[in-house]
Amino acid sequence: MNSLIILIFVVVVFIIAYKIYCGYLERLWEIKHENKTPAYTKYDGIDYIPVKHWIILFGHHFSSIAGAGPILGPVVAGVLWGWGPALLWIVFGSIFIGGVHDFSALVLSLRHQGETIGQVTKNILGERSKLIFSMFLWLSLILVIAVFAAVTAKTFVEESRIVIPSFSLIFVAMLFGVIVYRKNVNLILSTVFSLILVAIFLFAGKNIPVVIPGENPIRVWILILLLYSFFASVLPVNILLQPRDYLSSFILFFGLFFGFLGIIISHPEMSAPMFVSFNSAKGPLIPMMFVMIACGAISGFHSLVSSGTTSKQLPDEKFSKNIAYGGMITEGFLAVVVLLCVCAGLYWNSSIQTLNYPFLMQKGNWIGTFATGYGRITGRIFSEEIGKFIAMVMVNGFVLTTLDTATRITRYITAELFGVSFKIKFLKNRFISTGFVLSVALYLAFGAWEKIWPVFGASNQLVAGLVLFVCSCFLMMKKKNSASSLLPAIIMLIITIAALLYQGFGFYKNSNLLLGNISFVLVVLAIFIIIEGIRKLKELRKNT
Repeated sequence: MNSLIILIFVVVVFIIAYKIYCGYLERLWEIKHENKTPAYTKYDGIDYIPVKHWIILFGHHFSSIAGAGPILGPVVAGVLWGWGPALLWIVFGSIFIGGVHDFSALVLSLRHQGETIGQVTKNILGERSKLIFSMFLWLSLILVIAVFAAVTAKTFVEESRIVIPSFSLIFVAMLFGVIVYRKNVNLILSTVFSLILVAIFLFAGKNIPVVIPGENPIRVWILILLLYSFFASVLPVNILLQPRDYLSSFILFFGLFFGFLGIIISHPEMSAPMFVSFNSAKGPLIPMMFVMIACGAISGFHSLVSSGTTSKQLPDEKFSKNIAYGGMITEGFLAVVVLLCVCAGLYWNSSIQTLNYPFLMQKGNWIGTFATGYGRITGRIFSEEIGKFIAMVMVNGFVLTTLDTATRITRYITAELFGVSFKIKFLKNRFISTGFVLSVALYLAFGAWEKIWPVFGASNQLVAGLVLFVCSCFLMMKKKNSASSLLPAIIMLIITIAALLYQGFGFYKNSNLLLGNISFVLVVLAIFIIIEGIRKLKELRKNT
């Protein structure tokens, strides 16, 4: 099949879903322009700050949710199970599950004055559910920070040309934040000026690689990245975090646009099979593909962004659709472009090993595989070498923006969980709580994270299922139709529990007691929160 036909199909379906299905969700959640958002009602100049224009918040939100997931998942799934199942899950998962999840989590947080999803769980299901869920979220986010710091550090060592573009963006972002929010300079002029600076640093980075000497440069980069994350967490959100993510989004959209344009111009045939096999080295298609492709279809981390940073900056409820549902659809589109880059841009059976999709994936180099496919797809626009460089910058941009946002969200949860619930008062301080978070992440990033990372994919999807379940409980309590979130919640909980059980028995079979125990503890967690939710609904029904 021709890749252009697939691309046109996806664009049409996504536009229809955005117009019609998300319109229904807006009516269900009673989105109203006149409702004051927490950015105004709880304004504090640090976290609760109304954004200057919704497009800035869209840039922050999209850059934060689009980590490595929408690239890693499709690249791996395409070679294991084929592009057909992967495409269907990305498209319809984004529309009916991921989009609902992101939008519902954002509005649910707005209805609770911008609180994180863990604190909202307390208001809906009670203190016990909140404590267990928040602890799980905290541990998951610590792992995200550790892994993304380690992955980014490794990328800096392997591709030293992206160091200058990555770090120069921090200083350009701070300049942007000051001139827009403190000096009230026109947004368009500020954006154009900042992007010119970004382009200059991109060119400089391509020609001036930065290499840290020594035996272990990765550890040095990890320390530098976590130091940056500290400042991104404690500074006012509109001075560093928000503008950095906003400006990063232009790099991401630049890469996405030219990937889209490359497919239109080159429109190669799909070389990879539509269906490879039901079973694979990573397990059966059901449930493992639905865990492997996370961010491209649905991801629990998205709800943490929606309720962690986005809800505290939203200037008007009417932009919830643009930012949350629109952000998920855009990420789904990115996942489709990635899938086409590797399944149409690379060869399936070829003696040219450097362009052979299965051969490249045998080395486990999914970043290199995507970059090679992207370079091939955009070869008629740029040279393949420039295309590969753009792909590398895109990937690193996604990872960095997720790293800084995850740090800030973990700081919120630390204050709520340890500072309020466990009454460790000094952890309410944003400087101390951020330092505590990064100290634990540093320990994991220096070696322990690789031992527990294999269960993260399923646990991330488990968070998504639980958040959808909490949203459903809220709708039922308000006597509203909860089918739009309850059915996806049931699907995700069944899939993730099945995946965790499959992984858990596999870990025990290989004598990996640590991961086996973690898998089954996560299953027990999910069952506990489901039981609490059902108990709460029965109690509500009895009282009414």
